[in-house]
Amino acid sequence: MRPIRSYVLRQGRTTPAQKRALDELFPKYGLQFSGEKLTSPRHAPLVLEIGSGMGETTIAIARAHSEADFVAVEVHGPGVGSLLNAIEREGLANVRVIRHDAVEVLEQMVGDVSLAAIHLFFPDPWPKKRHHKRRLVQPETATLMARKLAPGGILHAATDWPDYAEQMAAVFGAEPLLEPSERGFAARPVTKFESRGQRLGHPIRDLHLRRRQTAPAAR
Repeated sequence: MRPIRSYVLRQGRTTPAQKRALDELFPKYGLQFSGEKLTSPRHAPLVLEIGSGMGETTIAIARAHSEADFVAVEVHGPGVGSLLNAIEREGLANVRVIRHDAVEVLEQMVGDVSLAAIHLFFPDPWPKKRHHKRRLVQPETATLMARKLAPGGILHAATDWPDYAEQMAAVFGAEPLLEPSERGFAARPVTKFESRGQRLGHPIRDLHLRRRQTAPAAR
C-alpha cells in the first residue's frame, strides 16, 4: 500500500536562481538518498532538520553553531534551491541537504543513537480533522525519531497551531524513550514566517524533549 505522506508536492514556481542551484550546487552540498548511513566527516555532533523550508532557520543555526554538522531534509525544489544558494553565499561547510521524504531518510540513512538533535519546525499542520492522519507527528514517527537520538540528544519541535501542539505534546509525552528538556540544542531564530504568524495572533509553541540516558524499565 502507498504510505500516507505528510506533504504534497506543490507545483510552486522555481526561480532561475533556484534552478541553477539545484543543477550546480546540489552536487557540492547535497546528498543523494541511499542506504548509506549519515556521519559527520569530522566526528562533530550531527543535527537533522526535518522540513527546512526555504532554509532561513537552517542557515542561522548552522552559522551560530560551527561546532556541529547539520543535515537539512526538504522535498520542495524551490526551498532546496534557496537553501543551497544560502549555503554557498554564507560559505558554510557544516550544512548538507537531502531532497527526499524525511521518514524514509530516518529509516534508511540515519543510524540508531547517532543524532545530537532533531529539529522539526512548523511542519504542515493539516488543519482539517479528516487530514490529521497526514500529520508527521504520530506515535510511530515519534518512536522512530527517539531511536535515532543519542542518549541526551534533543528533539525540538515548534508549531503555531494549538491543536497540533497539543497532539505533539501528547504523542511525544507518551514515547518511553523521551523525557522533557528545559531547552533545545540551539536557540530557534524567529523567521519571517513566524513573525507574520505572530502579527496574525498565532500562538507559537516550542516543545523540547530529550532522549533518556538509560532506557525506561519495562512495566
